[in-house]
Amino acid sequence: MEINMTKIVNGSNHIQWGGDHYKNKPIQIWDFIAANNLDYFQGNVVKYVSRYRDKGGLEDLKKARLYIDKIIETEYTVRITK
Repeated sequence: MEINMTKIVNGSNHIQWGGDHYKNKPIQIWDFIAANNLDYFQGNVVKYVSRYRDKGGLEDLKKARLYIDKIIETEYTVRITK
């Protein structure tokens, strides 16, 4: 799947609800997530780690860690079936 970055950059990036914690980033976080085909859990790790200094502090780092734990659980936990 090819992503048209021009459309993404000129699309929704000028709107941000609930603060300006992404405005000072050289690349919008959701553009990075989309361009790298990250899944939901990976995308949330990137989101929370990239904004913790500007928005949620330690709480955002804890959220990122929770998503990392979920990635480990889903990708590295042996499932026992009966």
